[in-house]
Amino acid sequence: MNRSPGAARPLSRRTLLAAALAATASGAALTGCFSDASGDPGRTVRFLGPETPETFRPVIRGFEKAHPGLRVAYTAVPPAQLNDVLQLRLSAKDSAIDVYCVDQPRVPALSARGFLTDLNGVGRRARAAVTTEQYEISSWEGTLRALPVWTSTQYLFYNADLLNKAGVGVPSADPAERWTWERILDAGRRAVKLAGCEYALILEQTDAYYGLQPLVESLGGGSGITGEDMLSPAVTTDGWVRASRWYHDLFADGLSPRGVTSFQLASFFTSGKVPFFVGGPWNLGAFAGLKEFAWGTAPQPHFEGGRPVTPTDSWSWGLNPYSGRQEVGLKFMEYASLTTAGSLATVAASPLIPAHRAAFDAYAARLDEQATKSTEGVATIMRHELEHTAVSRPRSVGYTQFETVLASAFSDIRNGSPAEPRLAKASDELVRTWERLR
Repeated sequence: MNRSPGAARPLSRRTLLAAALAATASGAALTGCFSDASGDPGRTVRFLGPETPETFRPVIRGFEKAHPGLRVAYTAVPPAQLNDVLQLRLSAKDSAIDVYCVDQPRVPALSARGFLTDLNGVGRRARAAVTTEQYEISSWEGTLRALPVWTSTQYLFYNADLLNKAGVGVPSADPAERWTWERILDAGRRAVKLAGCEYALILEQTDAYYGLQPLVESLGGGSGITGEDMLSPAVTTDGWVRASRWYHDLFADGLSPRGVTSFQLASFFTSGKVPFFVGGPWNLGAFAGLKEFAWGTAPQPHFEGGRPVTPTDSWSWGLNPYSGRQEVGLKFMEYASLTTAGSLATVAASPLIPAHRAAFDAYAARLDEQATKSTEGVATIMRHELEHTAVSRPRSVGYTQFETVLASAFSDIRNGSPAEPRLAKASDELVRTWERLR
């Protein structure tokens, strides 16, 4: 996933620890729990993740049916709090977690701290089952550390009625005819003037590195991390500065709304306030249910003169080294990641993209079969982006700090801070922060 958690107010470390320990003691979820965990506790997998219980219900039911006598108890933690909760509980060698969701660029840091079990025992099966990129992003220093479950991309969604009213043609679904950001803003401004909408463009992943990395990389700015140990910041390059100025101006010029959380932005698109919305595949299902809404899907734009770049990576599942139920935990992970049926079950309730090769093919074929006028071409776009334009987030033991520092910098830039000095400040902060990791 990588869905943005929005602007949720952070909890204190004491509050997070209290909530985490309370959930452990009671066996209840922070935001939802299901599956009967009664009976032999050694036959119950304790699973922790950021998704709603409904998302994982099909895969849990499928696993329990395929493995009679085994059960899964799922604890959902709000996405903005998941990494802090994991750090607290795993640092305390908490054995009440067996399997947990791992944001893929955090595999190096979690591995370095000893929080992920060596999975090389299933490495050969994993290599055969999942894509090469997903295997690599779930490994660290030659060791498979997690099993990939999902991958991701982004789409450009457009409001056909607003564009037609403004006398602007709709973007093509053909990646070879991908629009530029410059063309998008020209069309968006025209729609504001002639079609009565309020904004020109919305980026769903507001202030999130996942969503903004493609802007920088399209202009040749690099990932932002360099060096042999991948602990040297490189966020003041020309590409970083140019992309950040563009991001600043998007909000300073009133082309995108300030003061709105990521979770609220899709409603701006569906209510006709904006003609263009860049977001993930999870929006496909939500938009498809709106019968009176004429929308379409196109490839994510790139800058004029720059290369097309799209975000990728998502969630893998890791095995807690302090768990006393590693055998049953690994069975659950293998079902979800390494079997076609299990992988498809992970996306049955939400249109995310499976990392399993055969499941991916079946998923893409189903998108083609069920395509409507609005979703025509989404499978072709997805295949093309994952093969040709997808760029993973940087692999570094310092990625967690990097993402946090950059989110703050992006927020300040969006709210008016000049891009160049704010990026320089972020670079200095990363140098100081990463000194402790060398």
